[in-house]
Amino acid sequence: MADALGTRWAASGHELMVTGRTPANARALAGKLGARAGDFAEVAEHAEVALIAVLYQGMDSTLSMIGDGLRGKPIVDCNNPVEVRDFTLVTAPGRSMAQQIATATGGHVVKAFNLCHARVWEMQPPVFDRRRLVVPYCGDDDAACALVARLIGDLGCEPLAAGDLRHAHHLEAMAAIMIRLLFGGHDPLSAFNLVTAEPVPPTS
Repeated sequence: MADALGTRWAASGHELMVTGRTPANARALAGKLGARAGDFAEVAEHAEVALIAVLYQGMDSTLSMIGDGLRGKPIVDCNNPVEVRDFTLVTAPGRSMAQQIATATGGHVVKAFNLCHARVWEMQPPVFDRRRLVVPYCGDDDAACALVARLIGDLGCEPLAAGDLRHAHHLEAMAAIMIRLLFGGHDPLSAFNLVTAEPVPPTS
């Protein structure tokens, strides 16, 4: 996800910086994106907005390494706390990973980009049946949500406000269904596409 989204944002003219729990991997991705690599503190200081993209099994250690470096900053959460045996959420009932990230970092978290496979974000742009992909997002901070809406638009997609951060739990539950379909062999470009609807002419 960091690769797919970062590649598109870099092409849109955004300046990027990359970090990770494995410095060699972060440097390799930074080189691919034409970006700089750094440790968590350096990237947190640099960031106007941060994307956190890790497997849920590594989220606790990642948040520990981030500490409070992103306090008060916009954070994009594209992650899904879904185990792939029974395809259920690993978070507490009614509690989202987005809320966990917000509590741990003190940042303004916006849930987005969690419903499609990385291959969808590699499309330039993601268009299905001549319609732009609609990307739902939710968050509590208006400025952070506006920033994420702009980043969605930079991919050639249509941003769709889906409520405050309490609704992130529902987006993560939707992703559990999507992931189950993908593991079942469905095409990641067609398994679950949210698209803008063209106006339907009234019937007489």
